[in-house]
Amino acid sequence: MKLRGWFLPDTPDVLGLLRHQLAVTISAVGGFQAWAAGDASAAKAVLGTEREGEAAKRELLSALRAAFVTPLEPEDVFALSRGVDRILNSARDLVKESEAMDCPPDAGIAEMGRLLGTSLQHIDDAIVRLGSDGDEATASADAAITTERQLESAYYKGMGGLLEVEDRSERIARRELYRRCSRIGETVVEVAERVVYAVVKQS
Repeated sequence: MKLRGWFLPDTPDVLGLLRHQLAVTISAVGGFQAWAAGDASAAKAVLGTEREGEAAKRELLSALRAAFVTPLEPEDVFALSRGVDRILNSARDLVKESEAMDCPPDAGIAEMGRLLGTSLQHIDDAIVRLGSDGDEATASADAAITTERQLESAYYKGMGGLLEVEDRSERIARRELYRRCSRIGETVVEVAERVVYAVVKQS
């Protein structure tokens, strides 16, 4: 009688897949930045990432279900993936709404787009260090939160500037676009805080 060997199942690179999903979102936000800065053709770069982002999310969740062990608790990976997906979808929806209302982005939205791009780079740095250097992961997450606070300031400055817009329809449309930008920033904070929470649980 032959003895069967015992083998552990393959361990998928969950953090690598999470970074891939984040890379898709960073690419979309890069398109968003270009669009917000005045390149109308860059809207396609944002709208065209929907399927890629969804595929990256599904691949990650599939790997998470199959993984025997993971560098983070599954609920943390799921929460991070959900937040990253929400950022991409929100950027896409903002572009769609801008086009639907025939209200192109202005300098305030361009500034918030720039800050969103910076904050996501900090999130990527944080995820790289998850599981290996909790202090650095936390520092990068904190940097993302600090950047979002700058976005919040840009939001209030822009909202104040809308008081000078005489056309009521334009004022209402821009206010909604500003609010959408602000909500994307809030999601960035949620992702960053989840990174910090994951590090705390690993301590």
